[in-house]
Amino acid sequence: MTIFYTPDISSFRYTLNEEESAHAVRVMRMKAGDEITLTDGRGGWYKACVAKPHHRYCDVEVLEHQAEYGKRPYRLHIGIAPTKNIDRFEWFIEKATEIGVDEITPLLCEHSERKHINIERLQRVMVAAMKQSKKAYVPQLHEMAAFGVWVREMTGNQRCIAHCGEGDRQSLKTICREGQDTVIAIGPEGDFSPQEVTQAVTHGFKEITLGTSLLRTETAGVAACCSVYFMNDKK
Repeated sequence: MTIFYTPDISSFRYTLNEEESAHAVRVMRMKAGDEITLTDGRGGWYKACVAKPHHRYCDVEVLEHQAEYGKRPYRLHIGIAPTKNIDRFEWFIEKATEIGVDEITPLLCEHSERKHINIERLQRVMVAAMKQSKKAYVPQLHEMAAFGVWVREMTGNQRCIAHCGEGDRQSLKTICREGQDTVIAIGPEGDFSPQEVTQAVTHGFKEITLGTSLLRTETAGVAACCSVYFMNDKK
């Protein structure tokens, strides 16, 4: 099953954009009457059929619509410092989307080696990962935020900062409870500074460890997503 992204769908008749039309008609060889699956990236899941195939503007007709498809009973927000090698950060974005994350905020930290990112490119990575993993939600990707500003703005009981320094760090499973919204901060290659850890704790964050191994930034982000996913998995 191939998923097609239709972010502005609002009626029972829709025209795929040029990229999705080309994929449907030229790559998938779809003909009139063929069934097709659509998502708006906001939980909408649509069963449709090809009405008028064209490689630039393929018309489809919606047959069924399901709202909040695959919605989870919790939300996960990852604040993470982009890696110096942008390919590694894109890998994190892709895998986090596949596993399940609701919001990602790139963080500008004291030890950050990357201070700029291409939001549009990362959003394309998210959309592709959403479609590949057959999800109906594309995560919200925020603009890069200064770490100090971000920690002050975060709310909720389950706010955690993962770091490798000294301190009373607990495991994520000790702090987090299933069905609860969770915020997790992941630092840059040089880790969070002691001052940043103190700042986070002052604003209600709890110090955590993601295990005994020293993880790369992008691996730590994926590990955090997996941990929250499995803590909430009922299957």
